[in-house]
Amino acid sequence: MVKLSLVLLLLSVQWSWALEDPLLPFSEHLDPEHKVQLKWGFDEIQGTILFELTVSTSGWVGFGFSPKGGMTGADIVIGGVGPKGSYFTDRHAVGFSIPLVDKQQNYKLLSLTESDGKTVMKFQRSISSCDENDLPITDLPMKLIYAYGLTDEIKYHSNRRGTKELNLLKYMPRVNPPNSKYFDVTMINLKLPAKQTYYHCKTLKAPTFDRKQHIYRIEPLITNIDVVHHLVLYRCPPSVTKPFEAECYVGVDAKCIEAVAVWGIGGGAFEFPEVAGLPIGGKVDDFFYKLEVHYNNPQKTAGRVDNSGLRFYYTSELRQHDAAVLITGLAVIPGYAIPPKAKSFLTYGLCDTAYIPKVLKTPHDLQVFSVMLHTHLAGRKLRVGHFRGGKQIDLLAVDENYDFEYQQATNLGKTKTVKLGDKLLVECTYNTENRNKLTWGGFSVTDEMCLAFLVYYPAMNLSVCASLPNPATLMSKMGAKDTATWLNMMSRKTWNDRSINQYQKTLKRIDQLVMVMDSDNNISNNTGLIPDLKVIPSAPCVNGRATRSLASPSEP
Repeated sequence: MVKLSLVLLLLSVQWSWALEDPLLPFSEHLDPEHKVQLKWGFDEIQGTILFELTVSTSGWVGFGFSPKGGMTGADIVIGGVGPKGSYFTDRHAVGFSIPLVDKQQNYKLLSLTESDGKTVMKFQRSISSCDENDLPITDLPMKLIYAYGLTDEIKYHSNRRGTKELNLLKYMPRVNPPNSKYFDVTMINLKLPAKQTYYHCKTLKAPTFDRKQHIYRIEPLITNIDVVHHLVLYRCPPSVTKPFEAECYVGVDAKCIEAVAVWGIGGGAFEFPEVAGLPIGGKVDDFFYKLEVHYNNPQKTAGRVDNSGLRFYYTSELRQHDAAVLITGLAVIPGYAIPPKAKSFLTYGLCDTAYIPKVLKTPHDLQVFSVMLHTHLAGRKLRVGHFRGGKQIDLLAVDENYDFEYQQATNLGKTKTVKLGDKLLVECTYNTENRNKLTWGGFSVTDEMCLAFLVYYPAMNLSVCASLPNPATLMSKMGAKDTATWLNMMSRKTWNDRSINQYQKTLKRIDQLVMVMDSDNNISNNTGLIPDLKVIPSAPCVNGRATRSLASPSEP
């Protein structure tokens, strides 16, 4: 069904059952001895990043970013708790000497404590650079440096220092839990037809386990990288009781619509946060699953044999939460059209979580930590607005430069709570300047979609929360008495800037059919209106101040 890409939507979680700090979801030890631990989280929309550094010392601690992994040119903070109180400064290094204090302090200290031989320093900064002595944090691997002393006298650290390279904004953990095993779900010697676009579906029962397991990592197994565009694994409702394999959407497979895992072109393995895992085994053994593979074969080459699929790593060491995926956005139905010759055409899909209790007896808030955004070839931008009490409170996710050939899950950087009653609005921007005909909603790459896949915990038996412009209202507003008249009107219409803009405004202003579906495909149909979505400006540069203690006489 959905042609998602680059991502493997599933989850992972904590071995210790400790409560996660939703603002600091990521953690790495920077040294081999595990004396220096860094936790972090970020908000790319607000443009800020939060750190918590824990070091096994009662002396000063230092952390920073380095162009080449050494001192020269490094952007550094140094802090600690001395006899007269705490001290914290934003600095830069010019060589092998004590780093100089920046004239402009762009790191903000939030807390600094020392107890039981450990110093914990929590601070915040802007993702971008705010002065010539700061280094910007990018979505590429960066060299992180650390050092610490045994006392609060800031001087040469000796061997108590090190460097580690991490991608802070696109972090991918790699854990090796005990009792880890894997199983594969793949096509087996599938002979591909000579079609440009072909969807093949295979419905099968999951492996049997005596008790529940948690899947924590998924890897793609791709036989023909040049024609495999995406893979999606769906969980089927209890009504599906037999294996099935054929071209997609021609039989029983159409009932299986609860997304569990996704991979797309350009993607790799995906491992999930430390607080949740995808459940399998126990009662989950009773379910069938559907593997869908989208083949994009522009040369229409016949006779290719494919064995592509997914590998699932699992463990019996259960994590704190079960996780799940919720599909939101514009319902994938050929009931809406995008005009040709459009430079920037907007569509909207509304998820109103107030309707979730209509299909679930015990609904709860969603803790969303990852989002995958998806359109087809005409898509240029996607935004997910978050509304509460009639007001926009956030942008859950944004992609201002969407690339159909490189789609991937967006790590939110911090866990965001979607409360029951909140609304989520998925906005997609399309460009059809090179098209002469209408583009309809559908599954082909030349059709269009507007979807956001939310990865969240704790799991609910929920599959879809989406909407569609009310077809009856749309036809009435456009002066059409029936579907045939409307289709004829749309195909014959002269599309120019004026008519495109008028049609776009009509789609947004009319009432929407809002649907919520549970895992058993029970649907609640409702109505709603599209709220106005605003761009949230990035926060200004973080302004801190140097905090010094009399206990650090060697500071320059």
